[in-house]
Amino acid sequence: MSWARASTIARRDLASGFRGLRLLLVCLFLGVGALAAIGSLTSAIEDELEGQGQAILGGDLEVELWQRGMTAEEEAWLARYGTLSRGYRLQAMAATDDAAVPVELKAVDAQYPMYGTLRLEDGRSAGAPPASSAWLAKGAAERLGIGVGDSFTLGTATLRVAGIIAEEPDRLSEGFALGQTIIVPYDLPEQASLTLPGAMFQTKTRVAFSGGDDPEQVSEALEEAFPGQPFDIRTAAVASPGAERFVGRMGEFLTLVGLAALVIAGIGIGGGVNSYLEARRNSIATLKILGATSRDIARIYALEIGAAALAGSLAGLFAGVLVTPLLASALGSLLPVSTDIAVAPLALLRALAFGLLVALVFAAPPLARARVFPAMALMRERVSPLSRRWRGAARPVLLGIAGIVLLAVAASDQPLLSAGFLAGAAVVLGLLALVGKGIRTAAARLPRPANPIARAALANLHRPGAHTGALVTALGFGLSAFVLLAAVQSSLDANIQRTVPDRAPAYFVLDVPRDGLTQFDTLVSARAPGAAIETVPTLRGSIVSYGPADAPVVVADLEELPEGAWGLGGERGLTYAAELPGGNTVTEGEWWPSDYAGPPLVSVDAELAEAAGMQIGDVITISILGVQKSARVASFRRIDWESLGFNNVYVFTPSTFADTPHNLAATVSLPDGTEAGGLLRDLVRAFPSSSVIEVGPLLTEARAILDQVSLAILAAASVAVLAGIAVLLGAIAAARAARTYDTVVLRVLGASRGQLLALQFAEFGLLAAVLAGVALALGSGLAWLIVVQLFEFDWLPDWGEVLAVLGGGLVLVLGFALAASLPLLRARPAQSLRSL
Repeated sequence: MSWARASTIARRDLASGFRGLRLLLVCLFLGVGALAAIGSLTSAIEDELEGQGQAILGGDLEVELWQRGMTAEEEAWLARYGTLSRGYRLQAMAATDDAAVPVELKAVDAQYPMYGTLRLEDGRSAGAPPASSAWLAKGAAERLGIGVGDSFTLGTATLRVAGIIAEEPDRLSEGFALGQTIIVPYDLPEQASLTLPGAMFQTKTRVAFSGGDDPEQVSEALEEAFPGQPFDIRTAAVASPGAERFVGRMGEFLTLVGLAALVIAGIGIGGGVNSYLEARRNSIATLKILGATSRDIARIYALEIGAAALAGSLAGLFAGVLVTPLLASALGSLLPVSTDIAVAPLALLRALAFGLLVALVFAAPPLARARVFPAMALMRERVSPLSRRWRGAARPVLLGIAGIVLLAVAASDQPLLSAGFLAGAAVVLGLLALVGKGIRTAAARLPRPANPIARAALANLHRPGAHTGALVTALGFGLSAFVLLAAVQSSLDANIQRTVPDRAPAYFVLDVPRDGLTQFDTLVSARAPGAAIETVPTLRGSIVSYGPADAPVVVADLEELPEGAWGLGGERGLTYAAELPGGNTVTEGEWWPSDYAGPPLVSVDAELAEAAGMQIGDVITISILGVQKSARVASFRRIDWESLGFNNVYVFTPSTFADTPHNLAATVSLPDGTEAGGLLRDLVRAFPSSSVIEVGPLLTEARAILDQVSLAILAAASVAVLAGIAVLLGAIAAARAARTYDTVVLRVLGASRGQLLALQFAEFGLLAAVLAGVALALGSGLAWLIVVQLFEFDWLPDWGEVLAVLGGGLVLVLGFALAASLPLLRARPAQSLRSL
């Protein structure tokens, strides 16, 4: 039989629609729809980040430096390519008579903004504020309790609020903010004594190209023209690397979660195809009697199933595209994304390919079984069930699996992560399948309960044709994901809420003058008796070279840093100490004596040293404010980063920076019940050039970000639960005939509707209890591994929250199961018996 003839028969068979393939349609709709929505949203955000790159960065190219601006020579070189815009970024304290709050100070010149629009709440478009004025973020104005026209102090300067910021075009490129933004004129930081020698500040010089220059080429030329300078250069193509990295990785992870949900839906696809072919048993037998070969049968029903799979996948794509604007509107305050309908062809094609490949893997076995049995065997199946062998499906199944793995790994920016996730998901699914088989075997061997309803419920778990294994696998995966997420989130939240505040100070104070340390200690102790104060010197510098003195490795000559050697790139925090810092342990070498006065020595983080290949005795050369200093590596240290104090990768001997201007940084830990408002106001008055970072709001923001990420993952995992419910409904539908006969027999024997309903409730309640145990054990076990072994946090899950999430999922499963079983109670015994 030709493909054309097979197509004609398939079209006639599907003339009444996909009535018997609804489960396949629903499963593919859910799985492909989730993948399409995730892919479309990720693509839309990435397109916006790329399309608005100039506005997000504030130029075509940006050069960032610590504690100094570009020299006249450097600026002149850069000005050949276009218009320059200069600015400062630093932490500062804004104060009124009644309040003092830490802010993110942003000083801009008359060219700002070169791209995009700075918009105020009154609708005006603005640039740099007038002299002695400032634009305030709404949060800063609210915390200070001031509005337009009011005055406040910043450092030693008094400013007037000229407007409230509604839209800041380059906000995303600034990264994680430690306070609300205040925009001031370019010369304000210097006038307010905020850029004195040793102060911590950044300068940003942006360029708007006047020609069609390539930013990457200009960046390389700048570094070649001024070798060894600690330029941190960004281009509009990667305006916000942190946001792009987060969006890309989150999109990949959610895609993998969606793919796992699609595989769960595949169990429903297999069940749906099997039920469809069971219903077509007589048609298949008739075709074979009329001369159709096994190949003809395979062609006819492969076309029917393929058409249904394509229809379900296309419907999922359509739904995924339609839901993207809703998801975008929820993210609008966090990331630049349009709420218009966006079509991402590659993401949609990938979702479609995943859907069709999963359909191939799970539909091939039942199709292979149906095609190889002779007509008489098909006719006899009601009394002599067909074998479950599916040898002929091995090739398409293996090809489908290979296609899924190849597509997932090849399209990933992190192929090892994708491969690891797929391997882990496969192990979990295999484990669930074994658990399901074990439950079925155990149910068959358990003593029969005396109660007839309990006995029948237990028997239904292992009866011929029972779908216990498939249901445990499908529903167990989704519910385990719920438990996993709830346990991880509540554990991390508890660590942030309980453990971190015990270790974290209340404030970090930056730029404390060295000659004002005694005054600082006295002020804090007077305002907050019992407060714990710790101070360390703070400097910024870049690593020029490291390694043996006769063969150093020049960092600027490296095409890329060694993996894990992040401490070699850019400007780094530096300090010096006579004693070993708290929370540090020397792992190799020796710490210098407290009265050491010899040549400069340095102690390096052990993990960084291992990644970079450093050895004791190597020489590290650093550049601070354009001056190079060299020190010999004396020891390696293991740092306790969880101490949340001042942890520095590089610690030098005190004499190293004797002639280098610098300030101190301090941590202040307050006793319980201390009122901090007065302390902050006094600190601002006494040390106007210092800035304070409040730890509490940062922890709150970290928890909010964690909640948003968890919500996104929970939404993706919900698709797995919905797919599992679809599998459950399909299993009930597939066994409806047998269940109807059982119900009729029980009715004839005198069972009431209430007893029959109790039987259904007992059966699915028993299944729900089994699923609860499996999900709780598997989900909490994996969560423990993630929290304790991967994140190295304490295991502090909120079991009430975990059980509530699990209970909600089980109620949903039980409700759908009972709703699908209600039609059995309406079966009429006389009519059903006549149809036997």
